[in-house]
Amino acid sequence: MEDQIKEKPIGDIERSIIKTYRKNIWVKFIRAINEFEMIADGDKIAIAISGGKDSLTLAKLFQELQKHGKMNFELEFIAMDPGFKEENRKLLEYNCNYLNIPVKIHNSDIFEVANRVAGDSPCYMCARMRRGNLYAKAQELGCNKLALGHHFNDVVETIMLNVLFAGNFKTMMPKLHSDNFKGLELIRPMYYIEEEAIIRFMKSTGLNALDCACTIAEKKEGNMRFYVKDLIKEIKGVHENADINILRSAENINMGAIVGWKTRDEKHSFLENYNQEEQNKV
Repeated sequence: MEDQIKEKPIGDIERSIIKTYRKNIWVKFIRAINEFEMIADGDKIAIAISGGKDSLTLAKLFQELQKHGKMNFELEFIAMDPGFKEENRKLLEYNCNYLNIPVKIHNSDIFEVANRVAGDSPCYMCARMRRGNLYAKAQELGCNKLALGHHFNDVVETIMLNVLFAGNFKTMMPKLHSDNFKGLELIRPMYYIEEEAIIRFMKSTGLNALDCACTIAEKKEGNMRFYVKDLIKEIKGVHENADINILRSAENINMGAIVGWKTRDEKHSFLENYNQEEQNKV
């Protein structure tokens, strides 16, 4: 890329995380871990490496936390090759080697299977299959937690996607227990880190991170996540804290002003307690 800078020495990259990017990346990383109680002594955490800017940043954050933090935990860095082109596999290996990330790469045929099974809409199927594959690998390695690189913008966009296109109010949780892999918990420690800061950090390293690297689907103007990303950007032009407020909306739900809600697969209506609440006022 024309605007790519020269690769920075690894020592400078690591120092920049807790110095140059302390406010916008490191502090927000620590905040999410502490606020949502994501890590405990004795944890063995699998860090999922896709090769993109988010997962590479997450890996370096965890390495710095292990060096400078007070908790004792183990790390495993896992990457799945779902059917990358050769040049993308090599780029993943190069970046991890340069950043001193001891990644364990395993192969799968998820790209091919998702394309065959899902037809014209392989992305959702691919994401589910990749998640399951990573859970299985983490469990195989004896990990009790799997860390993913979803960031602030991913969370906000997910809320808007669900409201606008799925007709529900659902967010990306900071952590959750796996339904299918007993004893495994998924955590998202970059919950408060904005994508723009991650982009700046990765650009400063001089490395080219992988993008989607999918051999099947390409980014298109019709992709709804990109539509929502642009929509939020437009709204922020009118109200600069719009994205923050979207995130806060998932923390400040007034149950007295909700028509219906779900607990797992069980639906509830405000009518269940409507008359009882009126009687309690008497």
